[in-house]
Amino acid sequence: MPQEETKRLQRINELAHKAKAEGLTDEEKAERDVLRKEYLADFRKRVRSQIERIEFVDDEGNTTPIRKKQ
Repeated sequence: MPQEETKRLQRINELAHKAKAEGLTDEEKAERDVLRKEYLADFRKRVRSQIERIEFVDDEGNTTPIRKKQ
């Protein structure tokens, strides 16, 4: 996991713990929302990349890549 993403995830967790313990300020809530959106965008990008590399192999050894729905 890249260092930037690790820091982002740590900050998200810090804000989650603080939210449960004492609540968040409006600025912290806004920061949390931005961090969550960035994290989810990166997560989706990684998963999509993994899925696009999948190839189906038939009994004869022919490979067919996954195609996007149109």
